[in-house]
Formats: sequence, structure tokens, C-alpha cells
Amino acid sequence: MSKNKNNFYVVWVGHMPGVYSDWGKCHAQISGFTGAKYKGFETREEAEHAYASGYEEFIRPAKRKSVDHSLRPQEVCICVDAACSGNPGIMEYQGVWCQDGQMIFREGPFKGATNNIGEFIAIVHGLSWLKKNNMPFPLYSDSATALAWLRNKKAKTKLERTSENARVFQLLHRAEEWLKENPVHNAVRKWETDIWGEIPADFGRK
Repeated sequence: MSKNKNNFYVVWVGHMPGVYSDWGKCHAQISGFTGAKYKGFETREEAEHAYASGYEEFIRPAKRKSVDHSLRPQEVCICVDAACSGNPGIMEYQGVWCQDGQMIFREGPFKGATNNIGEFIAIVHGLSWLKKNNMPFPLYSDSATALAWLRNKKAKTKLERTSENARVFQLLHRAEEWLKENPVHNAVRKWETDIWGEIPADFGRK
């Protein structure tokens, strides 16, 4: 799940690897690039150190020390995640198969949104997709806030509606209406990041 304190972005693998001080420029280097590897940082010093260290050295060892991927759910399931640069800012969300990370859907970017809104819309999109395809599989999300909104069938956001984020509020309203009109039969569960590592749908912008 993406945070909103990043000022610099490292692209290890993309159209043009490097350190970027603007999310838009970073996004241009990873958009449409299969297997792109990137991460956000608060300071230039951190970003330049990470870039110089290389992806393998900087990212993977830290994850192996703190998590055990063998404990992840072994059942067939899907998971969703969102990323937002700024608060509010540019938001994207996606859904993938948990087992192999194969993409099911990806939407955005949307302007003037928040990460929590993206997480909530992603969950409902996933549930709608499962129902449409008559699939009984569970759905995982790493967002406690979005899961609480799901239980209440209402997004308790304080985000102000503007002309810039009109599309975001349309999607939010549609998600809430879908929940009112469609009983949820699929299990919706919390992804335990501390134990299992990052959710497979993660955008990698911590």
C-alpha cells in the first residue's frame, strides 16, 4: 500500500533507469514496461543510495529477513492494491492473482484521489469481477481502512469534490451503489503484510 511522503523516485528497471524528483516523470519510465522495478523515497540522498546499491541488494535482502513467503495463502485467490502519489494526488489501482501475480485489471491514473479511496474502489472492482465471472475465490486487501469501509458499504472520506476528481467520485458512488445492490458472497480477507510480505498487487512505491 502506497504512502504519500515520497519526494524522489528510483527506477531500477524501466524505459530509462535513474532517480526522479517528480512522480509524473517516474511514471513515464515504468508505464507499459513489463517487470518495471521502482520505489519512492523521502530524500534524494536515500534515493541515490538505493539506486547505486541496485534493486537486488537494496530491496530483496530486507524482505527475506522479515517475512516468510511460504506462509502465504495457498488457496486460489485474488488480491488488490492502490497507489497514490500525493494526498490527494494521482491514484491507480489493480487486481492480480495471488499465486503468480498475473494481472486481472488495472485502472488509472486518476487525479485528485487518495490511497484509501483507491483501495476501496479496487476491492469493489475485484468483487464485481469475481461475481461477473462466477468465481467463488476469496479476495485479499492490505488496507484496514478500505476493509472497514467495505463492511459499512460506505467510504468515509473527507476528500472534497472538485472538477479535477469528478471521475473519482463517480467511481466511488458506483462502488457504494454496487455494494448496496449486490450481496457479497466471496470471502474478503486482510493481507498480513508483516508475515507474508507485500501483497502481490503492490505497486512497489513505499
